[in-house]
Parts: sequence; C-alpha cells; structure tokens
Amino acid sequence: MKKTVNLGFILMGLGVISLGLKSCNQGGTNKEEKTIAIDSAQQKKDSLLIVQDSISKVDSLRKDSITKMEANVNYQGIKDTTVLLTDSVSPRYIYLTFDDGPLNGSQYLDSIATAKGVKISAFLIGEHDQMSKKLHGYTERYKANPLVDCYNHSYWHAHNKYTTFYANPQAAFEDFELAEKTMGLEHKIVRLPGRNIWYVGERKRVDLKSGASTAELLHQNGYKIMGWDCEWKINGVTGKPDLSVNQLYTQMKNLLRKGTSYTKNNVVLLTHDNMYQTKKGQKLLSNLIDSLKQHPNYRFEFMRNYPN
Repeated sequence: MKKTVNLGFILMGLGVISLGLKSCNQGGTNKEEKTIAIDSAQQKKDSLLIVQDSISKVDSLRKDSITKMEANVNYQGIKDTTVLLTDSVSPRYIYLTFDDGPLNGSQYLDSIATAKGVKISAFLIGEHDQMSKKLHGYTERYKANPLVDCYNHSYWHAHNKYTTFYANPQAAFEDFELAEKTMGLEHKIVRLPGRNIWYVGERKRVDLKSGASTAELLHQNGYKIMGWDCEWKINGVTGKPDLSVNQLYTQMKNLLRKGTSYTKNNVVLLTHDNMYQTKKGQKLLSNLIDSLKQHPNYRFEFMRNYPN
C-alpha cells in the first residue's frame, strides 16, 4: 500500500514537471516569437528609413540636376542674347547712301565723312551738277574725297514723272548714259529715280513693274541697280526727322540681326543730300554714325563693294 502511494506521488511529480517543462517551452516559444516579431518590425522600420533616405537623396539629386539645368539654360540664354545684342559674330556692312546731289548740303556730307572717317555713297543727278558752278564744285569735291564714291541717279530724275519716264525704257537708258558721260562717273552703278529696284548679279527685286524693263536694259549693259533697305527723311529747312536717331539705329540693327535686309549682313540706308543743310540735320547724321560705330564689327562700305 505504501509503495502504491509513493508511486502515485512519483507519477504526480513527473506530471507536474512535464507540465512545467511544457509551460517553460511555451514561454520560450512565445518569447522567441515576440523577439522575431520585434526584429521583423525593426527591419521594416529600418527598410522604410532606408527607402525614405533613398527617396530624399534621389529627390535632392533631381532638384540639384534641375537647378543645374536651369542655371545652364539661363546662362546659355544670356550668352546668346549678349552675342545677339553686340552682333559680334561676324562683320556687318553699313552703306550710307545719299540721293539727288549735288545740292546744298552735299558740302556738309563731304565734311562729315572726313571727320568721322566713314565711307559714303552719293547718287548724283546730272541736271543738278550742270545747274551751277557751285553745285558742280560739290561734285568735284565729292570725287576728290577718297571716302566718297559717286554713282548715277540719272540726268533728269525723270522730271519727277516716273511712270512716263519708264514707259520708254530705251530713252530712260540713254538718260543714264548721258548722266554718266556728263559727270565723268567711273562706276556702272545706278539707282532708279522713284523706284526701289535691285538687280545685282543674277539677283533682282522689283517694287513697281513700270521700272522693270529699264532695269533689265541697264543690267544687260553692265550696270548694277541698287535699291535700299531703310530710309531716313529729314526736313531740309527745320532739320526735323521722321525717325529719331535711336529709332533708325534700332531699325538698322534689327535688319542685320534678323537677316531681313536684301542681302544678309548688309544694310543700305537711303537719305538725301538736301536734308543736311542745317546744323540740326548734320548733328543727327553725326550721332547716327557714332551709334553705329559702337559696334566693333560694323563696317562702313561703298556700294561698289556690295555683294553680288
């Protein structure tokens, strides 16, 4: 009986120990699971931080790249604009042309060309040259100045009846021949009265058809016909211009920059001798020349050097 009881106690003890061990094992498993869960959460947190850090770095790099791109774009734009504004890429050619001389005002143009050291082109009228010794003297003064070229603007200037004049191309052609002979002009370069017609080399542009046949006949006989790109009108009595110096200067620059003149990189200004009778008119021309001379790549040229 005693042995049976002891055995029972022993079995009960073993059961308790087994339960304790089981409980310990379960406790250990729960602890391990909790540890794993905590580690997993920490890893997720760490991964999230790494991803966020990567995103921040990428975003930072992107912002830096955009900033650098914007900086480069802005710099490039400023650089291009500067080049454009200074027109420093290649030479630009300015042709200052004066029609209807010799007249009162021609003598001042001669002096301004000398004082400023710039080349000018005078398109002369035979009738004016023969009108008086004084006016003929202005022609001779022009011809003696190495900074002035003299060209043909007809003998009678069509008597200011242009349609009638050009209705007979042969008679008009002979009028130019008479002017050339009378004034002793050495260059076969003409400008048609009342017409902005170009015929240089194989290129031509006609504004009004009534002068086209005369231009064709002149061209066939070795003449170059010169038009103009812009015009300046100054009242010969008051000296008041239709455009300010700055307006005309800007117009000429824009023609060169945009390449919209008859020949790219070349701009021809038309004006008239009698517009420079007054001190005010002379001052305006001097100021225009000074403005143009600010550009180191602007060259003043004769019309005989105009490209074909």
